[in-house]
Amino acid sequence: MKLIVIGGTGRIGSQVVQKLTAAGHEAVPAAPSTGVDLISGNGLDKALEGADVVINLANSPTFDEASLDFFRTSMTNLLAAGESAGVRHQVVLSIVGVDQVPQLDYYRAKALQEDLLRQGPTPYSIVRATQFFEFMDAVLSWTSDSATVRLPATRLQPMAAADVVDAVVEVSTGAPLRGIWNVAGPDVFPLDELGRITLAAQHDSRTVITDDTAGMFGAVTGDVLTAGPDAHLAPTHYRDWIQKAH
Repeated sequence: MKLIVIGGTGRIGSQVVQKLTAAGHEAVPAAPSTGVDLISGNGLDKALEGADVVINLANSPTFDEASLDFFRTSMTNLLAAGESAGVRHQVVLSIVGVDQVPQLDYYRAKALQEDLLRQGPTPYSIVRATQFFEFMDAVLSWTSDSATVRLPATRLQPMAAADVVDAVVEVSTGAPLRGIWNVAGPDVFPLDELGRITLAAQHDSRTVITDDTAGMFGAVTGDVLTAGPDAHLAPTHYRDWIQKAH
């Protein structure tokens, strides 16, 4: 198959391209650096020529309200170009619980992206993943100083980026789901506990203070960011991963 990977030079996209290529598919990365601009549409028609599948891993440059415009414009352009090119399957990577957190601009924007895909002309699949292990350092940095890190007790079920890649590859090379596939890590943690595990593994002496108003995830209550009983659980455990990462 010929698969176009939008955002194919990024953290997930570059690994998706490698895996698909190793499996014998023609996987082509498409990104601003390859001459493809999702917002203006420049280079999009040419990039999608002869493609069977489009995998959309493009991310908004911001997490604020501007992300709504990014996902609205990019998804609309991609669906139109895909229809013109005769693409048979559009795949999007989204977030577990994305439609349950309307108070977060970025989650609202991703939910809009999913809605546009569902209403679009092409058979589709949505892979919803939980937060990546690799983002923990960034999450800790949002609400930290030299002595403390403030984190809410929001329940997360994080997963390794490599396991996200495997899920995207599996769905993209199969028949369109015309629905959602939820993937998550094997363990659920309150975010403050995850912070303590991370700092301990990094030999970082800062103290985690539980603050349910801190950071982006402070706006999230309950279990909406954890996977339901129908989710596919990835194999990599956070404690194993963080020990190897440091």
